[in-house]
Amino acid sequence: MIVLWRETTAPRRAGFAVSRQVGGAVPKNRARRRLREAYRAARAAAPAHVDVVIIARAAALAAPFAALTAELRGALAAIPGARA
Repeated sequence: MIVLWRETTAPRRAGFAVSRQVGGAVPKNRARRRLREAYRAARAAAPAHVDVVIIARAAALAAPFAALTAELRGALAAIPGARA
């Protein structure tokens, strides 16, 4: 997965993108659902005033959910800023 971010004055927001390389509609939607749920579990690690875009890769379908959440939590924690 790739995590892009930018600072903002608004509260934290997240967007999710999945390319056609992941597969057809069903795998893309499954990857998006898994990333959304992983974000819900890890969002406290992100700064309070940031926009985040998470881009899925094919590995998001096969990775264990705990590993996906841990990887996302690490990526969000690496973003500089005040946590809330």
